[in-house]
Parts: sequence; structure tokens; C-alpha cells
Amino acid sequence: MSNFFTTSIGRKFLMSITGLFLVMFIGVHLTVNLLLIFDDSGELFNKGAYFMATNPMVKIMEPLLGLGFIVHIVWSFFLEYQNYKARPVKYAVRKAGESSTWASRNMLVLGALVLVFLIMHLIDFFYVIKFTPHEMGKVMIGGVEMEDSYTLVADLFKTSTVYCILYIIGGILLGIHLSHGFWSAFQTLGLSNKNWLSRLQFVGKIYAILIAVGFSVIPLYFLIKF
Repeated sequence: MSNFFTTSIGRKFLMSITGLFLVMFIGVHLTVNLLLIFDDSGELFNKGAYFMATNPMVKIMEPLLGLGFIVHIVWSFFLEYQNYKARPVKYAVRKAGESSTWASRNMLVLGALVLVFLIMHLIDFFYVIKFTPHEMGKVMIGGVEMEDSYTLVADLFKTSTVYCILYIIGGILLGIHLSHGFWSAFQTLGLSNKNWLSRLQFVGKIYAILIAVGFSVIPLYFLIKF
């Protein structure tokens, strides 16, 4: 098994598996975040955040998720380095867009920019909620005391236009990254049939648009309304 991951197929397989795992997480994460714009009292979002923080299954998945992120990011740079070493000194360069999309040619750059967005998100929200909850206010909802995650998130969007703009850019970059990563992961796993591939490319584009719009609409909501 260890030899499998030293092969080109094995390395791409690992990238695909970790990528699809993160695709699922992004969808769940966005679903919870969208609760921000459906209830200005913050009750819905606080309930969602509390569920994510206390659910046993989520607690089990958290370290796996962190490992998945690390493996996916480190492996992407490793694969790019391997590809760089394998390139000949001189080779014919095709015209851009002739045989591939812009996203597919710039996946590493997109991934690096998405990583910046992720780090910003972790510092401003995840770290505070996870490791310094004592600095947050408390609310009582349905007789249960929980951290006021809504105020933490909403106040940052309400008070910082720059942060809102950066968040929108991050959401768009994530969508572009997923537009290629989604279907190429399935292709690596063997679904390379022409009919299946075209369907997966279509689904990937729709999913990428939903993710980009979903993450962008949250800061836009606070910019417009507040």
C-alpha cells in the first residue's frame, strides 16, 4: 500500500479523496453559515454553531478534517514540485485555453489564494470559538446556554468593509478552484467515461457557482442591510 502512494496514480488518488472530503465539508459549512442571513436575532446561527460544536460525530470528524486539509495542501505542492522536475528544459507550449481551462492550469495558484482565505477565516472565527470561548458573550436559547457566535461573526461583517470584500473574493476563488477540482477528482477515481465526465463537469460548475454565490452573499447581506 505504501508503494501505491509513491506512484503517479497513487498521489493523484490521495489528492482526489482528500479533495472530495473537503468538498463535502465546504457544503455543510456553507449551509450553517447561510443561517446568518435568515435570522437577524442570531438564534438560528447560534443553534447551528452550537450543534456543530457539541455533536459527537462532528467532534470525531474535526481532526480528520484538519488532517484532510493538511494532506491536500501539502500534497498539492508536492505534486507540483514533482511535475516541475519532470518537465523538459524546452517543450512546445500550446496556446492558453486550447486544451484546458484556466482553472485547471492554475490550480496551485488558486489553491494558495484559497489557503490565505482559509487562514483568515480560521484566525477570525474558528480559533476564537474553539480556543477562547471565554472572550465571547453568552446567550440562552431554549433553556440552553451557548456562546454568542452570531455576534462574533456578524459584528466583523458589519464593521469592516475591507473584510467583506476579501471574503467575497475568497468565496469566488474557492468556487473557481472547485469548478475544476470537483470533476477532476472523480475522473482520477475512474469515472472518465465521456458521458459521465460531461455530467460531472456540469455538476461541478453548478456546485462551484453555488459555493461562490453562497459565500459571497453573506458579506453582501451585511454590507447592504447594515
